[in-house]
Amino acid sequence: MSYKRVLTVQDISCVGQCSLTVALPIISACGVETCPLPSAVLSTHTGGFKGFTFRDLTDDMPDIMSHWEKEGLYFDAIYTGYLGSTKQISYVSDIFSKNGKDGCIKLVDPAMADHGKLYTGFDMEFVSAMKVLCGKADYVIPNVTEACFLTDTEYKETYDRAYVDLLLEKLTSLGCKNVIFTGISYEKGKTGVVVYKNGVYSYYEHEMLPNSCHGTGDIYASAFTGALVRGKTAFDAAKIAADYTLECIRETAKEAGHWYGAKFETSLSKLIADVNE
Repeated sequence: MSYKRVLTVQDISCVGQCSLTVALPIISACGVETCPLPSAVLSTHTGGFKGFTFRDLTDDMPDIMSHWEKEGLYFDAIYTGYLGSTKQISYVSDIFSKNGKDGCIKLVDPAMADHGKLYTGFDMEFVSAMKVLCGKADYVIPNVTEACFLTDTEYKETYDRAYVDLLLEKLTSLGCKNVIFTGISYEKGKTGVVVYKNGVYSYYEHEMLPNSCHGTGDIYASAFTGALVRGKTAFDAAKIAADYTLECIRETAKEAGHWYGAKFETSLSKLIADVNE
């Protein structure tokens, strides 16, 4: 398989094991050249730290994109994570149309909400812009809360297959035909991921661990992207990413006080082995 190049667009939190801090090493470990476009630089992530610094890099994005075009630099895949504004979403839309190679795989993790609520700083204008971006993607990777905001659907903590099917139908009506639906739990003690590819439903279920960690969504989306670009099927990539994320959470639980992220580094060997199997 030829050597692939992935662009990932999201913020970088210098401490906190999320966003670009995990995307760069994880996708690279999959054997893929990984190029970052930082949307912002923070001293730490915003979940639990106080007094963090924040530098918005939105205004730098057009010149970076223009330079790539002049140099003839294009990407086999483009993966977006946390985007801080509707303006950044607009720039990413331009990147999708201008900076991808023929057949470029476009993946959007609409990182904007969880537990029934939008993240701080986001509003319905942002949600509307994210709907448009998701419609231009080849794969969207939402959790249940994000899927509900994207589809104007009532959020439920307890649901059945019919509810998930409704969300999938509404998500694909945005324009993207492939959904990697994370955190889908049909029974206590179990969770999993739904792979909805071209109208075909598949489900991979695994253990639900009692502890949760910051950044696991970023870990999952990064591992899925790396495995997919390496040639795995969508279902196999989803399974690899789920198994890897579960192992990261399990490893984190061994260290008391590691509250700010997941220990993804110690399990990279498992990811590398699974991707190369």
